[in-house]
Amino acid sequence: METAKLLWSRIPNSEDGELEGVGLLSTSNGNAVESLDYEVIENHAYREEQAQRGKLYVGYYVVVKWFFALLIGIGTGLAAVFINISVENFAGWKFALTFSIIQKSYLAGFVVYVLINLVLVFSSVYIVTHFAPAAAGSGIPEIKGYLNGLDIHGILLFRTLIGKIFGSIGSVGGGLALGKEGPLVHTGACIASLLGQGGSTKYHLSLRWLQVFKSDRDRRDLVTCGCAAGVAAAFRAPVGGVLFALEEVTSWWRSQLMWRVFFTSAIVAVVVRTAMGWCKSGKCGHFGSGGFIIWDTSDGQEDYSFEELLPMAVIGVIGGLLGALFNQLTLYITSWRRNYLHKNGNRVKIIEACLISVITSVISFGLPLLRKCSPCPESDPDSGIECPRPPGMYGNYFYCGKDKEYNDLATIFFNTQDDAIRNLFSANTIHEFSAQSLLTFLVMFYTLAVVTFGTAVPAGQFVPGIMIGSTYGRLVGMFVVNFYKKLNIEEGTYALLGAASFLGGSMRMTVSLCVITVEITNNLQLLPLIMLVLLISKAVGDAFNEGLYEEQARLRGIPLLESRPKYQMRKMTAKEACGNQKVVSFPRVVKVADVVSILRSNMHNGFPVLGGLVPPPIFVTDTILNGSFA
Repeated sequence: METAKLLWSRIPNSEDGELEGVGLLSTSNGNAVESLDYEVIENHAYREEQAQRGKLYVGYYVVVKWFFALLIGIGTGLAAVFINISVENFAGWKFALTFSIIQKSYLAGFVVYVLINLVLVFSSVYIVTHFAPAAAGSGIPEIKGYLNGLDIHGILLFRTLIGKIFGSIGSVGGGLALGKEGPLVHTGACIASLLGQGGSTKYHLSLRWLQVFKSDRDRRDLVTCGCAAGVAAAFRAPVGGVLFALEEVTSWWRSQLMWRVFFTSAIVAVVVRTAMGWCKSGKCGHFGSGGFIIWDTSDGQEDYSFEELLPMAVIGVIGGLLGALFNQLTLYITSWRRNYLHKNGNRVKIIEACLISVITSVISFGLPLLRKCSPCPESDPDSGIECPRPPGMYGNYFYCGKDKEYNDLATIFFNTQDDAIRNLFSANTIHEFSAQSLLTFLVMFYTLAVVTFGTAVPAGQFVPGIMIGSTYGRLVGMFVVNFYKKLNIEEGTYALLGAASFLGGSMRMTVSLCVITVEITNNLQLLPLIMLVLLISKAVGDAFNEGLYEEQARLRGIPLLESRPKYQMRKMTAKEACGNQKVVSFPRVVKVADVVSILRSNMHNGFPVLGGLVPPPIFVTDTILNGSFA
């Protein structure tokens, strides 16, 4: 009975030691993984423990669950605030210093710009390679695997949380073609997991009164709340966070969990709004309108005509094609990295990230120099079109000879990603960007995003995908404005649809992505158009390959259980499924002593029964240790 109770209450992801036992899976990087026990095992020990619990304990258990949801929301919101303020301040200091220097010497400004980015990226990759290897990448494929029932050692540890937070600050602040939204999902999951197990025992930060949830099922619920909180904190989209957890990361759902996830996302929204209100007083340094992603397009295009549906459908097709190509290219490059480049040690990973940082800095600083300054459109008072920013503001201008001039390529390249997207989404800015500048930026940034994804730094693909999609969307919008000659068509509206189409073509999300897009743009009138381009881009992308996270999970050796089985699996027997693997199995007739011996020598508790004409696979569980056989 004691052995059964120990197995039932075992907490995975312990930092005290490595996993041991027979029958463990192994990912492509060699780390041992084990399946989680999400189903309640109805054995004698479980029933005895449930009988000892009174109504008071049940009520306490429910209250603690809601209290943990509150703590997860507060913790994830504060982590997002810290990351965004840090990134905005590092970027602000970098651009302010560079802009002040280039007015005297372009060469000195270039050197300072490259060195600052290099230091930030080096700090990020050094933290990941030497302190928290599991913090590399977005973390969403690993979290999907965990919520699908797979315990990958190291992905939810305290050092992974620290590496994710500070690594994201360095990689995003260093100007790499990646975002911090995916890492925020992983950050929320780590916070939830650490709260669920009472903290970190390795670093002596554990609290006994928090160690309430000991089953994998309860830990799974907490991690789901953390994922939703991460999306809500990244985009200021609480409803989108709930739908993201439902559509993208979980393979199961319960109505009781919906309320707690929704409550957690609401807490995150309150924390983020409170922090932004506090920062408006100027206490957060360079943190201003940027940082938390919200691009208000409510003053843009209010209506659309039937003739515009065709170019909008074209945007959906382009998004599906470019998204599928992005997934395939990143899959090839990441596979090559894992098989050849990264096998040479951490030094190669550091050199690779620093080299990409230098190349990105050279391109983002050098390409705008090839473009001439353009006069601000506000020189015509009757046009109603505003200049991107007044001269002298860092990020949108290089040093132009006259006051009322700006560099259109610098407004999106020599800038933070959030401010660049605001410029691409902006209304009343017809002819602000030239087609040549947009096409140049699209080719270069697309290439940089493909090459950067997979390096040993925390990396998300939401914001780079929005930048890529909004660029070709704006190009299509320029064509529509010139072709239809209508005054009520806004190029920024087509940039928004392009962003949605690329994310749909790459990540293959529909409902959650649609709601997130509406929440971050504050424009409900564009909802039918966003739904149209998302459906088209997803359909086109599915014709070529799977979504980005599914492809990366397969590359990392993370087995994800699909929603419905393949047709060939309907007639497959347990022997055929396990024939080519080292699986501990039972024959149809076996001695009880042998069963007990195998159960006690393995950490997992599910074994296939092979031999003869066996109906659908039968599994032996550890309830035999209680004297009953299942």
